[in-house]
Order: sequence, then structure tokens, then C-alpha cells
Amino acid sequence: MKIATFNINNINRRLPNLLAWMRTAKPDVVALQELKASDGEFPAAAIEKAGYGAVWRGQKTWNGVAILARNAEPILTRDSLPGKPGDLEARYIEAAVCGIIVTSIYLPNGNPQPGPKFDYKLDWLARLKRHAKTFIKQDLPVVLAGDYNVAPDTIDIYPTRSWDKDALIQPKSRAAFASLVEQGWCDAIRELHGDKRVYTFWDYKRNRWPRDAGLRLDHLLLSPALVSRLAKAGVDKQVRGEDGASDHAPAWVVLK
Repeated sequence: MKIATFNINNINRRLPNLLAWMRTAKPDVVALQELKASDGEFPAAAIEKAGYGAVWRGQKTWNGVAILARNAEPILTRDSLPGKPGDLEARYIEAAVCGIIVTSIYLPNGNPQPGPKFDYKLDWLARLKRHAKTFIKQDLPVVLAGDYNVAPDTIDIYPTRSWDKDALIQPKSRAAFASLVEQGWCDAIRELHGDKRVYTFWDYKRNRWPRDAGLRLDHLLLSPALVSRLAKAGVDKQVRGEDGASDHAPAWVVLK
């Protein structure tokens, strides 16, 4: 079972890129982020024609998350992160697919920091940790997939000082991510790639893609119930170099 996460950065604008990648990579489940489309603007017909069922929560002009399943209909279990009923940003969705719970997470960026946007990021991470703990307690098979907007360690960002003040690599951001993982989650890409530099995001600015000046922001965390099934993990880096590409590339795991 191949499960991928992909910040598509506007699903309608990048729809040809998404469909071409799905035809080639054949993921069984895809967690999408940053749809930048309202619920009614989601390209459900094109996704269905490609052989995928879908659940989604859109948001006009910004945010938006979805879960696609090949030759299956994902069963929606939650379309928002619990803990703050007044939070209306479309950043979390989860669904059951073939006996596994898969999330699509679009964690807040947090810039500029310090400030209310960074506080929101840390609060969102704390809420995610509380929710994730319920999965651990129940020993459920779960993949926490998504764009976390956190580069967990120095190896997850190209050698530079230009991002030092960015919310993506602040000590508090990294500590919150580490605290989540320490509940018992397995960072699949780091588990299988060790100390190798693996990136999932290359900013459009400053020639960062040609220079391979990337960051690893997109993660797939496996619950203890799934760790023994982890067979492969990687990033389809070439997708970032295509015409009209998102600034992210799909990251994925294969479960045996």
C-alpha cells in the first residue's frame, strides 16, 4: 500500500501535474494540502475519472486539504482538528482507507515570528499532539501525513543562515514536532534514509530549485501499529522540476 502526501499549491492550477504524477506513481492514498479552492471548486469529476475517490475540505483562496484513494472511497472520520471550535481554517482532514486511518495536515506556517501567527502555529501543534495521543492509546494503524511546515533538524534544510529567523526552523517549532514524534510515531523518511539529506520543498525564489536548496517539510509519521509494515519511503523529487510545478514534491511510504 503506497501512501503519499503532496502540497499541491492550488489544485486546479496544478491539476495536470497531479494527474500525470498519479498515473505514473500509482499511489493508493494521497493526502493533499493547500488546495486553494472552495468545496465547490474541487475538481471531483477529474479525480474520479482518474480512478480515485475523494474527501475534502476546501477553503476559498487559501488552505484546503483532501484525501484521495485509488479504486476506493475514503471514509471521512474528521474534517477539522479538535480542541478549538472557533478555528475555521481548513487545515486537517482524516479518513479511513483499507483499514488504515490517514490524515492530511496543513500546519500553519507561523511567519512572521514572534507574533500571533507563530503562537497559532505552536497552539495548533499542541492540539495535534493531543489528538495524536488518542491514536497511540488505542494502538490504531495511523499515518499522520501532511505538510507540517517544520524542518525538524539541521539536516532537513540546506546549509544556510538565510532562514535563521523563519518559523519553519525555530527551536520551539522543532521541539514541538519532536515532542509529537516522541509519543511513539515513526518518521518514515528519516527512519529509512538515516542521515541522508532529503528535501520535499524548494522555494520559487532565489534559484533554490536549480541549486537544490531545499527543506524537508512534508512528513509521514507512522503509528507503532504500522512500523513493522514499513518497506519503502521516498520523495518523487523530479515532480518539482516539471513545468507549472508546485514548490513541493510528493513524499511517500510503501507499507507491506
